[in-house]
Formats: sequence, structure tokens, C-alpha cells
Amino acid sequence: MFEYPVTLTPDDNDTVLVTFADVPEAITFGADEEEALLQAIDALETGLSFYVDQRKPLPVASKPRRGQKTVRPSALECAKLGVYQAMTEQGMKKAELARRLGWHMPQVDRLFDLRHASKLDQIEAAANVLGKHIHVQIA
Repeated sequence: MFEYPVTLTPDDNDTVLVTFADVPEAITFGADEEEALLQAIDALETGLSFYVDQRKPLPVASKPRRGQKTVRPSALECAKLGVYQAMTEQGMKKAELARRLGWHMPQVDRLFDLRHASKLDQIEAAANVLGKHIHVQIA
């Protein structure tokens, strides 16, 4: 979930440019492909945070072309994005989520802040209120 194809382009200054067709706000670079892909995670999280901040639906990840690399946010951010997406799909506002959880609005705001290290039990509580469950899998 939230695995987006990346385009890696050798730049004219001996770096590798990273772009995402589905998340045009996410742009970064690295000294080589390995570093560029590591930087891509942060760029993707930052790009997706713009959608959350603006209360817009998250972009749908397109199917990667054969051999095309993909990047996804870290596990905690994926859980947060999943809760945000469920809330958006259900047409629920943050104030309603706060009411159902018995939380103050700043707590809900932190829940959707991808830079804030929320606790998994808080994300799970929000998912449950939305009728969703978090499944963790190590592959």
C-alpha cells in the first residue's frame, strides 16, 4: 500500500534525479541510485504530507513499468496515511474523529503529522473508530 513508482534520471551534474509521476511534489536526488532511492522515501513522505495538510485525497499509485523501482513511506507513515485515507473516503472530518476518540484536536493533528512519531496504539485506535484494522507483516 502506498508504493509509488519512481523515475530515476541521471542528471548533468553526476547525480541521480528522482521524480514521482503520481506525486509531482516529491522530487529529490542522490549521488548515486542507492542514495537517490533512500532520499526518495523522505521526498515521498513530504510530498504526501502536502495532500494531508491540504485535506486532499491521496494520489493513487500507478502500476510500475517492468523493472521500474518503487518506493513507499516508512511503516508508521503508511499506517497514518491509511487512517487518513479511510477518514477521507468516509467523508469524516478531523473534528468528528476527535469526538469519537474522545481526543482534543491537537492530538488528531499530530496523528496526521507525518513528521510526528505517533504511537502505534493511537493510530490503531483511530483506525478502529473508522471500522478499519492495522495489520503488521514482516516480509
